[in-house]
Amino acid sequence: MMEAEVVGRRRWLPRDQFLDYLGITNLIPGPNSTELAMILGLHRHGRIGMLVAGGCFIAPAALIVTSIAWAYVRYGRLPQVAGMLYGVTPVVIAIVLRALVQLAHSAVKSVTLALLLVAAIVAIRLGAHELAVLFAAGVVHGLLTTRGRAASVGAIAALAVAPGPVGAASIVAAESAAVSLWTLGGVFLKIGAVLFGSGYVLLAFLRADFVDRLGWLTERQLIDAVTVGQITPGPLFTTATFIGYILAGSAGAIVATIAIFLPGFVFVGLSGPLVPRIRRSRFAGAALDGVNVASLALMTVVTWQLGRGALVSPLPIVAFLGSLVLLLRTRLNATWLLAAGALVGWMVSVR
Repeated sequence: MMEAEVVGRRRWLPRDQFLDYLGITNLIPGPNSTELAMILGLHRHGRIGMLVAGGCFIAPAALIVTSIAWAYVRYGRLPQVAGMLYGVTPVVIAIVLRALVQLAHSAVKSVTLALLLVAAIVAIRLGAHELAVLFAAGVVHGLLTTRGRAASVGAIAALAVAPGPVGAASIVAAESAAVSLWTLGGVFLKIGAVLFGSGYVLLAFLRADFVDRLGWLTERQLIDAVTVGQITPGPLFTTATFIGYILAGSAGAIVATIAIFLPGFVFVGLSGPLVPRIRRSRFAGAALDGVNVASLALMTVVTWQLGRGALVSPLPIVAFLGSLVLLLRTRLNATWLLAAGALVGWMVSVR
């Protein structure tokens, strides 16, 4: 849609330059579509253009998600609404799995990356922290590519035994039961600053922080939040807006939204002169390939965990399998499947 608008209709820049900007968004953490809007704004009107483009891209989605979160908090416990979410959940899992399959085709480019993917999955299942896995995978593949096997043995061992919460994750106070706006903002700031790959990797970070470590969300609320992020226009990162609202009202929605998107503005503003050097670096390119397969590993594990909790009866299983087949075999817009799932769930709940 952006290419058609800014290249085809408005002719603000040539297609080759647009593709270069698209490549930049894959080299920095954060939501690719939002960062592309920021870069296009930066191209047209400098830093002010970046702020206007990014803000205007985020704001409509954030407002829509906030209104849905208000309705969820007020009416989410009604049987009809619960039934709709019951029908939508297996469709969401199918959408995530489809994204995982598509990304794997482009990310797993070699036997080495395939083995690294398996190692990352094992490390996560053994309890390694997601940030440690992402970092170690990048270092491992960078060293394997540029310095050979001997130099990367230690890094491979680090991936296999990567410990629990480290580094930026120390922001999170696991023992705290009360919702703190500072902690809420810190968690989403961390996620926005380190999240590479598809927005669906967000699932893994949300589950690790809000379900496992903080205990602020249930599995049910997490999948509902991702569902809302999926069925509304705009970036999937507005899932943070929904979570912020149900945890701390309007203030929580504002804090969570600003925190998760703020790093993207910083990275886009700083990346201009650095990106050409990064793209010429053999080590950096290989490290990003490693980070990408680690992101796939996170997606794989969280999809398994969510599926195991949601696909427990015949109706969700049939909905999941049917949705997955349609998504893989046709070009059907996922929104129609989500609407169908909500309708079926609602009909079951009112019987």
